[in-house]
Amino acid sequence: MSDLHNASVPRHLGIILDGNRRWAKSHNVPLLDGHRQGYLTLRTITKAAFERGVKYVSAYVFSTENWNRTPREVKYLMNLTLDVLSSEIDGLHEEGIKVVWVGTNERLSPKLQIAIEAAVERTKNNRRGTLAICFNYGGHQEIVDATKQLIGQGIRADQVTENTLEQALYAPELPPVDLLIRTSGEKRLSGFMLWRSAYAELYFTDKLWPDFSEADLDVALQDYAARQRRFGS
Repeated sequence: MSDLHNASVPRHLGIILDGNRRWAKSHNVPLLDGHRQGYLTLRTITKAAFERGVKYVSAYVFSTENWNRTPREVKYLMNLTLDVLSSEIDGLHEEGIKVVWVGTNERLSPKLQIAIEAAVERTKNNRRGTLAICFNYGGHQEIVDATKQLIGQGIRADQVTENTLEQALYAPELPPVDLLIRTSGEKRLSGFMLWRSAYAELYFTDKLWPDFSEADLDVALQDYAARQRRFGS
């Protein structure tokens, strides 16, 4: 592990996990194997991030647009998520990691909803770090849902502030994103945490997500530490 003791470490790290399918094609393995390898990478990088002092990790696992993929791939991703929640929750709980779900339950099976809610409930009092699973998530939809919530609460237009809207977002305890990493060479947000990423430092790498290593994470953290953050000033 690189020496990051004197570096400025982001409090909230957002990750857009991109490149699983391209990784599978480049390795001549079944497409779905790329998603399995992507999960293994997420497990490694999440643990490494917490070890380096990051307090919140938000991972863009499944977007609302991903429903447009083939039924076979969508079914695999749903089953993989269910398997991961079942197999990983004990370890995360023992390590003191809190799990939060950022997204909507629309179109999710009751079984998967129950598994997500069980993971959230079991780990809710953990304090070592927070893993936000952005699953069935869309940045536009989050803001729309927050607006609907305020309207449902009877909030008048003149009472709406940045703070009231933030409190209506999914998992409102999550702070703004400090560093946002996107892999695979793509340079866009794709709707990821649009509100919380307003002043995030962006880091793009050509590495496909399954190939992203702890060493790559250290490079990103060092790059972040060398930047002078500006918030409109």
